[in-house]
Amino acid sequence: MKVLVIAPHPDDETIGAGGTLLGHIARGDELFWCVVTQNYPPNWSEDKRVRALEQIAQVRKIFGFQDVFRLGFPTVKLNTVPHIDLCTALQKVVDQCKPDIVYTSSRNDPNLDHRIVHDGTLVAVRPLPGNTVRRVLCYEIGYTQYFGHHSGASAFQPNVFVDITPYIEQKLSAMDCYKTQLCQAPHPRTVEGIRLLSRSRGLSVCCEYAECFELVRELL
Repeated sequence: MKVLVIAPHPDDETIGAGGTLLGHIARGDELFWCVVTQNYPPNWSEDKRVRALEQIAQVRKIFGFQDVFRLGFPTVKLNTVPHIDLCTALQKVVDQCKPDIVYTSSRNDPNLDHRIVHDGTLVAVRPLPGNTVRRVLCYEIGYTQYFGHHSGASAFQPNVFVDITPYIEQKLSAMDCYKTQLCQAPHPRTVEGIRLLSRSRGLSVCCEYAECFELVRELL
């Protein structure tokens, strides 16, 4: 089985679906990683750009991704990118790796980049002749849910849970690679914060650690 995870920013794939992806690897599935954005001067220094590339390489080794597609769109500026350009770039990735399962960011997320990538993903995986995608899931970037009030239809509403207990330590090791992204406690974007969120989601389904997803579509 082929699995594609689409990350608006490097670290989203680990926060939202790291344990689940490690489970795919354990079952012998092929994993592909699409990183949509990258940092840029003068907002980020050359040192941070280089460190970001190093972190991507480290995380790739931990997950064993077959390939990494770096689209190079500007981070926190996806609203300035023509929608057709983003959709076309994502479509090329889907066409190249021909995944059975796609993980992407949620439309129900306060982060604008996350919402834009979600919309672009749905265009790229739309049911057409020759499309191989049979399952589309949106992962949770837990800490972004704390940035504002979200309820009702606009809230992240998980309906798929994955027991990641066997993979939690490896997931956290991958997150620890993102030195430039981690914050100081009590900010939720810490290794311990991500552990606590996984434990909380596990309590929802009576297991030690879990990740949760919104199912967009599944073809049986």
